[in-house]
Amino acid sequence: MTGTPSAQTAPKQAHFNLFMHGVGHHSAAWRAPDSHAERLRSVEYYQELAQIAERGKLDAVFFADGHSTSITAVEDGPLWHLEPLTLLSSLAQATERIGLVSTVSATFFTPFHAARMLASLDHISGGRIGWNVVTSMFDAEAQNHGMAQMPEHAVRYARAEEFVDVVLRLWESWPASSILIEREHRTDEADAPGRYADGTQLSELNHDGEHFSVRGPLNVPSPPQGRPVLFQAGASEQGRTLAARRAEGIYAVAYDLAAGQEYRGDVRRRIAGVGRDPDAVAIMPGLVTYVGSTMEEARAKQRALDELLPVESSLRQLSVFVGQDASGWALDAPVPELPPLEEFTGPKGRYATILRIVETERPTVRQLLGRLAAGGGHCTMVGTPESIADEIERWLDEGGADGFNLMPPSLPYGVEDFVEQVIPELQRRGRFRTDYEGTTLREHLS
Repeated sequence: MTGTPSAQTAPKQAHFNLFMHGVGHHSAAWRAPDSHAERLRSVEYYQELAQIAERGKLDAVFFADGHSTSITAVEDGPLWHLEPLTLLSSLAQATERIGLVSTVSATFFTPFHAARMLASLDHISGGRIGWNVVTSMFDAEAQNHGMAQMPEHAVRYARAEEFVDVVLRLWESWPASSILIEREHRTDEADAPGRYADGTQLSELNHDGEHFSVRGPLNVPSPPQGRPVLFQAGASEQGRTLAARRAEGIYAVAYDLAAGQEYRGDVRRRIAGVGRDPDAVAIMPGLVTYVGSTMEEARAKQRALDELLPVESSLRQLSVFVGQDASGWALDAPVPELPPLEEFTGPKGRYATILRIVETERPTVRQLLGRLAAGGGHCTMVGTPESIADEIERWLDEGGADGFNLMPPSLPYGVEDFVEQVIPELQRRGRFRTDYEGTTLREHLS
């Protein structure tokens, strides 16, 4: 899914999703006097964001999801407000072409429930739904679903593998071709009563696996896309394996081009190893951008948000990322030595990025907090539309990405800057579409 299939000499085309998250991915964005923090419970706010993204011809908008909160979390800033699948139903009515992607956890849902909701949304949107498969992370989430703690990492991924297999079979269990709507009599037997569908085309799964027992068939006909587009974001060994087997789009964490090249190269080898075409899978690292008419203006936008950052809560967040108490770390001293990746038991993708930042930049604790405040260590580009387009082209041409999952530090301002300034520059260079060529999310990614 990396570009136009015609002229082989045509420049590689970029893919972009808008990762919609509160009023921006900078943890202090809500503190800005012009933020839209008061609108986070309003569906119109999210509809407007999706419409801005659609105006820029982006492939999709994307929601992550979480299943817990806390007193501390709500005091520090906005995270979760509206349940994303419910919200996507509204966005489907407010947009026409842009794809709509949401996280659904294989740890907390059942396959039948997920298959039914996602198939319904694909019908409602006319074939624009994508599913980001995750296994979730935190014990607090598990405790909201009747568990004492999260299952072990390997168990979660084994469950996810079975979960995805069952969902795919459920989407095939009631073929749309079975719907006949023969009101008065059957076409194959003139004297027989009419029938709505040919029941012989439906299939029971009778699945009895290690984690799930599902009879089937699904009580929603197969979706317009056949199946919603599968996304995956795992950085671990099991996550990369699942992505290689199933994903059509992959969200990645890549602090720099070298990290993007390593991840993309590894996953593409895995995709080929299971008999799939690597060029049919779009790998999209997260991208934070600060866009200005000059470099000075772009840096001023970054600095203005960084100056709103509260140190105490930032250290608490850093403690979660590194799996140890960072509250006593001296702000202007170097980051203390951290355990190697293989000894870390928490979410490995973010931790690996922090290790890379520390190794490459040798920041003080204060500098690391600023670097993580927007996007948590994802690639950050600060500059003019031209310089950012230059860097995007470099990632595309040197094998670091097939596109990016945009993580604006502030919303709606950051996505407006990207759509109004960077997208036209990429279009002038022949790197991005000037209009949608298809109607489904899968067609946008092709």
